[in-house]
Amino acid sequence: MVRLPSLKALRVFEAAGRNLSFTRAAAELHVTQAAVSHQIKTLEEELGIQLFRRGHRGLLLTDAGQAYLPEVRAAFERLTAATGKLRAQDATGPLIVSVLPSFAARWLVPRLRRFRDGNPDIDVRVSATDRPVDFDRDDIDLAIRYGAGSYSGLAANRFLTEEFFPVCSPALAEGDVNGRPPLRAPEDLRWHTLLHDDMATDWPMWLLAAGVAGLDPRRGPAFTDSSMLLQAAVDGQGVALGRSALAADDLAAGRLIRPFDISLPTEYAYYILCPERDAQRPKIVAFRDWLLEEAARDPKAATG
Repeated sequence: MVRLPSLKALRVFEAAGRNLSFTRAAAELHVTQAAVSHQIKTLEEELGIQLFRRGHRGLLLTDAGQAYLPEVRAAFERLTAATGKLRAQDATGPLIVSVLPSFAARWLVPRLRRFRDGNPDIDVRVSATDRPVDFDRDDIDLAIRYGAGSYSGLAANRFLTEEFFPVCSPALAEGDVNGRPPLRAPEDLRWHTLLHDDMATDWPMWLLAAGVAGLDPRRGPAFTDSSMLLQAAVDGQGVALGRSALAADDLAAGRLIRPFDISLPTEYAYYILCPERDAQRPKIVAFRDWLLEEAARDPKAATG
């Protein structure tokens, strides 16, 4: 196999040959004339062929240089065209996003229409899973995960923080469900069913902050998915601790209410993740910027 010269040296040769001037080539490439002269000398030594000679009227190409120049120029034109085509393709088409099922159902999917309206050439494909993403093995472009922010080797952007607080259906709060008394104060929770997700410490923390004693914070049904937890609360099955981002749409629509004003910050946040090598890909930049804009719509949740 023929060993090719360096791309840098070929670029300098193309500029010098087209301009028939080391000075003009240096100005075009934003380097010194000495650097151009050095690259040409290195290229000629590597090829074992003289490409330029100086005549009475200035710089001239040798016969070998005249034959080589159009081929090198054509090769650069093909590389430029292919690179432009590749970048154009990467700015459109499918974008595969791995996201937690609860976050997909309660936050991402209801907002995706706004992304499509602004980016009609990008087709978002949502992969809802809670397992760790392996970008080297899985066919995933970008992931959204909930955690403490330790993501070695990945470009990570924190974009949503949350608070948690009790939520329930309006009817349950008024005491219209199953004959339970209305929720007027945190102590009234002792008469209601507590709903749980996998954050086992949240109810004890909230009850302590609210000054409620003598209530077993572990009682009541549990759900492994926060979306199911909120749906149970919407259905009037009990009182859940809702996270602000996931409960936002149900609260705005009146399907859920906050019976009390007490809220606590969550320990974790949502992060946008991708391999560092892919952080500036046009599709990823577009989706990441949109996520940050959506988060900024809620000043209590956005991290800035």
